[in-house]
Amino acid sequence: MSHDTTSLKLKKEVEAAEDFLPLLGTDYVELYVGNAKQAAHYYQSAWGFQPVAYAGLETGRKDSVSYVLQQDKIRIVLTSPLKEGGEINEHIEKHGDGVKVVALWVDDAAKSYEETTKRGAKSFMEPKTLEDKHGKVVLSGIHTYGETVHVFVERGDYEGAFMPGFKVWNPEYRPEPVGLKFIDHMVGNVGWNEMRKWCEFYAKVMGFAQLVSFDDKDISTDYTALMSKVMSNGNGRIKFPINEPAEGKKKSQIEEYIEFYNGAGVQHIALATDNIIETVSQLKSRGVEFLHVPDTYYDTVLDRVGKIDEDLKPLQELGILIDRDDEGYLLQLFTKPVLDRPTMFIEIIQRKGAKSFGKGNFKALFEAIEREQEMRGTL
Repeated sequence: MSHDTTSLKLKKEVEAAEDFLPLLGTDYVELYVGNAKQAAHYYQSAWGFQPVAYAGLETGRKDSVSYVLQQDKIRIVLTSPLKEGGEINEHIEKHGDGVKVVALWVDDAAKSYEETTKRGAKSFMEPKTLEDKHGKVVLSGIHTYGETVHVFVERGDYEGAFMPGFKVWNPEYRPEPVGLKFIDHMVGNVGWNEMRKWCEFYAKVMGFAQLVSFDDKDISTDYTALMSKVMSNGNGRIKFPINEPAEGKKKSQIEEYIEFYNGAGVQHIALATDNIIETVSQLKSRGVEFLHVPDTYYDTVLDRVGKIDEDLKPLQELGILIDRDDEGYLLQLFTKPVLDRPTMFIEIIQRKGAKSFGKGNFKALFEAIEREQEMRGTL
């Protein structure tokens, strides 16, 4: 089968990803954290997120506090408990800080709930309507891998800052954004032999199609291996790669994640930029730490990827990786874990036509991760 035929077949499969669940985009990502006020300061100072809304004691919420921050189309919610016991404390004790909610923006939250639960999704939240003077928001939710949930958010009739129950958060402190635009994809790590189960979940329950898959021959070093499949919704706005460990000589980064997170969860969030050199330069100057690839990576990279618009020197100085597919190339870089546990990290990605995920960089990237694992004593 020629490449063109394969591409056409893939395109049709993605378009045929039944649109019983039309998704408009990612609405927000909510992390349960030990100290939301300090985490909010970190995402403002280091990452350039802007303050949007707040809920806590001052808004009548007695058991938890949430800060909402935004940069272009990326919205994050940081939530901490205010009292002992309860679900948020349990989540933090078990997993450390981590992603609890991947919220999806929909036109009809009740229909989204009905369509997914009748196909086998486990209910997290039956449809409920929140109202205030700015209008109404309808929420519903289902469980996915680990203790992660998807909340469907219908906000067509709402004009407030975030949603009812929140007030505008308007501090004087507003560091400049760093050029982050939207969430490109979010990666889930699942346990041994669970990848197929969760890919089938996204296909059957949410109508996603498989874009691409990698096996341990694609993604392996001398020590570690993993398997990965990328699931995408019909319009391609939501892409969820799912990773599982594969047999290697030593403990893979996926096993390390699952051991410290105590189960499946969101491994990394990939944030898109139009100028990765500018974005990464700013992030580094604000103290964000990135994985380091050896300078030898750059000796042969252009032989592999061909001509690119950027000068190689600043890419090499910043450690930015380059990869090409049939439709163009991409530039990407991964932070070290942004939490105390070696669990979640963030990817910065700039696409120059490429639709893929940097397969040509996996070996260099995983060797960089292994050097970090070695320092942690977890390889």
